[in-house]
Amino acid sequence: MSASPTSLPPLSAARTAGELVFTSGQLARGDDGAIVPGGIEAQAERVLANLVRVLADEGCTPRDVVKVTAWLTDAAFGAAFNHAYRYIFETPYPARSTVVSALLAPGALIEVEAVAKRP
Repeated sequence: MSASPTSLPPLSAARTAGELVFTSGQLARGDDGAIVPGGIEAQAERVLANLVRVLADEGCTPRDVVKVTAWLTDAAFGAAFNHAYRYIFETPYPARSTVVSALLAPGALIEVEAVAKRP
């Protein structure tokens, strides 16, 4: 059974404005749409993989990202997020803000969005 159009959130995975690509917040959803099982390590890896996929769909790579915003449900998850982040991004790292906040999706521990400049 597929979700009805009105049950899906009213958003695009990414939008462009000139040379800039703005992604919506990515969650650690698997191919089935469910939040992946496991702790922050598994979710950080998956959320960043989802972000890379959205960027690729827009013709970008992690090297094109200039700004990242991340939301964690617990400040203690920062080290695990940084560990996964270093596998995706390299120096010079994008500017980044990390916020501790409750997330809307049940079971989600992390959400990440990015702004990239098309090459």
